[in-house]
Amino acid sequence: MRIMTEQNLRDAFAGESQAHMKYLIYSQVAEKEGYPNVARLFKAIAHAEWVHARNHLKELGGINDSVENLQDAINGETFEVEEMYPAYHAVAELQEEKGAVRSTHYALEAEKIHAEMYTDAKKVVMEKKDIEIGTIQICDVCGYTAEGDHAPDKCPVCGAPASQFTAF
Repeated sequence: MRIMTEQNLRDAFAGESQAHMKYLIYSQVAEKEGYPNVARLFKAIAHAEWVHARNHLKELGGINDSVENLQDAINGETFEVEEMYPAYHAVAELQEEKGAVRSTHYALEAEKIHAEMYTDAKKVVMEKKDIEIGTIQICDVCGYTAEGDHAPDKCPVCGAPASQFTAF
């Protein structure tokens, strides 16, 4: 693939991915405000943006088998843990941006867990087996991730109560 086309597809993938996430967030806002049809509109178009992102990633050769996809996820999470979030956090602290300090801390702590979970999963998948995993609990405030039938009474990262967790 030619360099300009590849960069355009990478930029388009990033833009479509961001639109997908924004529209899902906007859908939640509309739902909370009592606009179920606006929420549905946002969800539907978010799905279309997801389709666009998937198509771009496919053309970039970014969709592989599960072992390669897990390694890509490990690489991404490790980059966030070792380089990206520490740097972003340091800048936010230097500039005394308390909200950014908090959000980068939350993300960094969650990404550490994600990298470990993906690493464990890859080891099992390399043996041509599926992982054995229970319910995954995600803190809706900070993204802390835990495995178990019940959320922790209190999030160890942000202190949110168990009622603030979503089970998967």
